[in-house]
Amino acid sequence: MSDIPVESATDREIMKIIGTRLRALRGGEQISLVAARSGLNKETVSRAEHGDNPTLLTIVRLLRASGRLGALDAFVPEPEISPMALVRKRARRGGDRG
Repeated sequence: MSDIPVESATDREIMKIIGTRLRALRGGEQISLVAARSGLNKETVSRAEHGDNPTLLTIVRLLRASGRLGALDAFVPEPEISPMALVRKRARRGGDRG
């Protein structure tokens, strides 16, 4: 898809990468069908596929329409609780019982 590693890409390059990936999710399906299924207009879908600064809501709707909403788990994973924070949390609970 892209020869540019995301870690070293500019914001604009990342937007283009996202657009390319959204377009790939559509495959050969007509843009009007994806637009109708996602509740977006064709121009919004087209702009998103070209990396023209889609909103997060647009991305969510396109992922849902493509059956790929689970990709958000990788996009923004649940934060992990550090072992020390877990110990502190348990200590506070134990202290509140007293």
